[in-house]
Amino acid sequence: MTGPAPTRPGRWWRTLADRASVYLPVILMAAVALGTYWLARNTPDFGPPRVPPAPVHEPDYFMRDFAIRNFDGAGRLQSEIFGTEGRHYPDTDTLEIDNPRVRAFNERGELTVATAKRGISNGDGSEVQLIGDAVVTREASTAPDGQPRPRMRISGEFLHAFLDTERLSSHKPVELLRGSDRFTADRLDYDNLDRLLQLEGRVRGVISAGPPSP
Repeated sequence: MTGPAPTRPGRWWRTLADRASVYLPVILMAAVALGTYWLARNTPDFGPPRVPPAPVHEPDYFMRDFAIRNFDGAGRLQSEIFGTEGRHYPDTDTLEIDNPRVRAFNERGELTVATAKRGISNGDGSEVQLIGDAVVTREASTAPDGQPRPRMRISGEFLHAFLDTERLSSHKPVELLRGSDRFTADRLDYDNLDRLLQLEGRVRGVISAGPPSP
């Protein structure tokens, strides 16, 4: 004798169980993959910090036929920088200038003018490197004690002007004209505030026969 035949609902559950046993490994693999992805997205990164790429020496803006003016806290004009074209480099915060012309005024109002074929200024305009046919001229003036100061002209292929401290230096040959006196040297360091001029290397000079310049 045989038992009763399975009812129709019983056969349906058995068929469903058989199909589920076939797809169960696929479902489990998908669940594991989703869990792994979630952990990868939410696990903190304990590796070394990412170093940003080094800045590239490329200009971020250009200027043509421009003028830059600097003023002190009282609104007094300290310096003006003119150029036919300027290129700003953000990695060094410098401005490269074609055909620069600089006008600087000290606290006594004395004017110094500088020109060159090319110039490199720092971010605040307090330093300017003059390259190629560089000329710095301090116009004639009167000293605090009333003595006249003759016009002075310094020229060379490279001059480094420090406008705030009124210093001028060069590691290349220069020529200095002061009144009717003339000097040449391999290197120069001039401090206008302390009235100190230092010439180094092969120094030659021609001093006029007249009374000494003040």
